[in-house]
Amino acid sequence: MVPQTAVLGAEALRKAVRNVIVLLGILVVVAGFATRRNPLLVVGAAGVLTGLLGGMSPLKVLEAFGTGFASSRSVTVFAVALPVIGLLERHGLQEQARTLMNRLARASAGRVLAVYLVFRQLSAAFGLTGLGGPAQAVRPMVVPMAEAAAERRHGTLTDRARERLRSFAASADNVGLFFGEDCFLAVGSILLITGFVNATYHADLEPVRLALWAIPTAVCATLIHGARLLRLDHTLARDLSAPAGRATAAVRIEEPSK
Repeated sequence: MVPQTAVLGAEALRKAVRNVIVLLGILVVVAGFATRRNPLLVVGAAGVLTGLLGGMSPLKVLEAFGTGFASSRSVTVFAVALPVIGLLERHGLQEQARTLMNRLARASAGRVLAVYLVFRQLSAAFGLTGLGGPAQAVRPMVVPMAEAAAERRHGTLTDRARERLRSFAASADNVGLFFGEDCFLAVGSILLITGFVNATYHADLEPVRLALWAIPTAVCATLIHGARLLRLDHTLARDLSAPAGRATAAVRIEEPSK
């Protein structure tokens, strides 16, 4: 007859192995992002794999996906704004943004993105997270303004410089939103932290305390990333002057041969 302690030990071992196997979903996410696969497919595959390894049936996994989508339908609200943005672009929104930058002599790509970073963070700190975003502001307005400012200073942009500029525009939006929204009392992350801490540790943590402690982090994020954005002008000048210098040298070499 098998001792009860051995049975309990085997059961505990099986639970530990099951808990470790479930973590394979994280490896799927890491491998998918490392190989630059479609993020939606990677996260979906990781979720399905984690559910199946955790002992859930395929129907339960599908039910979990449906429940998660139904409880967070607000994440798809941005799709409502896409037709409006498309209509504005059709009637010259990007052209007007470029015209505005051509009128501002002292504006540069780095300064435009730094101003948008501060605006995005301040608006998020007051709970106005919908005032910006990749689809609503970055693509139709911020990127054309930054590109127009860069072209006025450095001439025609290469594809590499254009992609670098667009990536910095997206980073300004992400950094401003991420660190700014934590300064707002009613944001979901603040309420989640306070609710978990108060329920688990029987503490009396107020959302205002977390919001106040998020302000120094937001200020540091603005200073650090703002400095990176301002350095973007020097980076663009260096990268765009190198091809021009090589082309001039090639012309000088060809002239004596003629």
